[in-house]
Formats: sequence, structure tokens, C-alpha cells
Amino acid sequence: MGELNAALVEEAAKKSGLLWLDLPGLPQPRAAWHVWHDGSAYVLTGGDGEQPLPGLPEAERVTVIVRSKDKGGRLITFVAACERVEPGTERWDEVLPALAKERLNAPTHEGQIERWATESYVVRLTPTDEITESPGAYTGGYASVRPVPSPATTAAPPPKMFGGKRRKVDR
Repeated sequence: MGELNAALVEEAAKKSGLLWLDLPGLPQPRAAWHVWHDGSAYVLTGGDGEQPLPGLPEAERVTVIVRSKDKGGRLITFVAACERVEPGTERWDEVLPALAKERLNAPTHEGQIERWATESYVVRLTPTDEITESPGAYTGGYASVRPVPSPATTAAPPPKMFGGKRRKVDR
């Protein structure tokens, strides 16, 4: 990876709370929160209440789309080598406190790291030399990716708006 691209990947990944991962067997990329540490992104998946990223723990490589913190659009796309971080290793002890700190909306923080050790996977995504899209050279079809279907619903009807003009999509 060129020095400029490596610097761009690192700076963008550090500033962005999300990466988009093009996982094997899925029709579109999935958003994943992560922690950038020592030249790699660390992603947590699996377990009760954690982000579902099917196929990531078994993958050897994935395509990673990093968005711009300012505009939210694609900034750079690269291929990353995947490596599971095993509980009890030096890397696990180094990275897990940072992941726990960034897991802001966890159901409970009590026993979180121990639960992750038994129920979840931590995957290290290390950028390779392969840049598939760089600023100004976007070729992929992800310009308008629809959200992944979810069983989530709103708890109540939307609020009423008085005196405002109804949009076409709200009718």
C-alpha cells in the first residue's frame, strides 16, 4: 500500500466510528463499529446483543469501505486480512479494554470482557496493499445501499406535525 493510501486509511479509520464490511455470501456491505489500534481495525461480532457479521470469523480477507467523517460518503475501499484474536493472548489483553470502552450501548458492562471471551469473536482487520477504490475513483455499486432488513419496529405511531407541509414519502 502506498504511503499516502496507508496514511489515509489510518486517519479515516481512526476518525470514523463505523466501517462497512463486504462479507462473503451477503448481498451488500454491513456496518460495523470498531476500534483502530496499532495499524489494524478490531471488530467484535457474535454473542447475545452484539453486532451480527456473518462469515467474518471464518473469512481470510474482506473488503472494507471507510467513510468520510465529514460527509459520511465513501472515502477509500481496501482489502483487509482477517485474523481472530484469541482470548488469553497478549493481543487480547491489549485490545479488549479499548473495545469495552467503545461499546457505549452495551446491555451491561459488568462481566462484558469475560462474556466476549466465551460468546463472541474479536477479528483483527489489517489493511493489505490492495486498494480497490480511492478518492475520486469510485467504481462500486454501493452509492445507495439499502439498510439490512430488521425485525426492529417503532414502538408507537410517528408524532403528529401541525402546520407543516407533508412530504410525498409521508403520505
